[in-house]
Amino acid sequence: MPQAVDDARKAVDRLYGHRVLRRKSPEVSARSALRGARASAALEGVDIPLEAVPQATDPVVQGALRVSAELGRLGATWRTAPRQVLARLHTLAAAGQADELGRPRTSETARDPLGVGPAPGPKETVARVDGLVDLITSPSKAPTLVLAAIAHAELAVLRPFGTADGVVARAAERLTLVEFGLDPKSLAAVELGHLELGPDYAESLRAYLTGTPDGVATWVRHCASAVVLGVREATAICEAMQRG
Repeated sequence: MPQAVDDARKAVDRLYGHRVLRRKSPEVSARSALRGARASAALEGVDIPLEAVPQATDPVVQGALRVSAELGRLGATWRTAPRQVLARLHTLAAAGQADELGRPRTSETARDPLGVGPAPGPKETVARVDGLVDLITSPSKAPTLVLAAIAHAELAVLRPFGTADGVVARAAERLTLVEFGLDPKSLAAVELGHLELGPDYAESLRAYLTGTPDGVATWVRHCASAVVLGVREATAICEAMQRG
């Protein structure tokens, strides 16, 4: 696992040396965000071409776009008030899909688009979200990628809201990568990495669910691979912009 984490960090470092980023990093970030939103919606079951995303009327796609557009304004709050950020993310992601927006579910049931299995009950979910909040707000020596992977996995398996939890989970991962310093300009389309890894995404989440060291390591390695693939996409964006 440490090697995978180090490889992902080196991939990000190489990306940040690209000459296009000297003047056009905001544009690269915007293009990455669009690809990330499209991939996140696809992982929720709505897979449409990239060029169709901006005009899409599907509520899942619209929710992913709203979340992507808001991330830049939520970064500092993520470190200090993660519950507030999660509620905001869910409000944006689930509009048009759920009546209760930004509020923890009280039902035992939650949507499971990835087929990872039943979600924990509301009481256990609240306790584990409390643990995640402590992890995000407390000092840590853990690598940023590990923190991001844990935030993503906990939200994806707990499904604390019952709808659009996958979109929220992937947004939390990207926020952590940005705010804890691995990808401060939000260039890597990590959501696309998860999509490109296909069945490995759900399989790695199920491994995480075992709670064993090997299971958690399997998930972290998956996230490292997703970051590397997200970096590859951002690099391709840079190359296309360089060619004009």
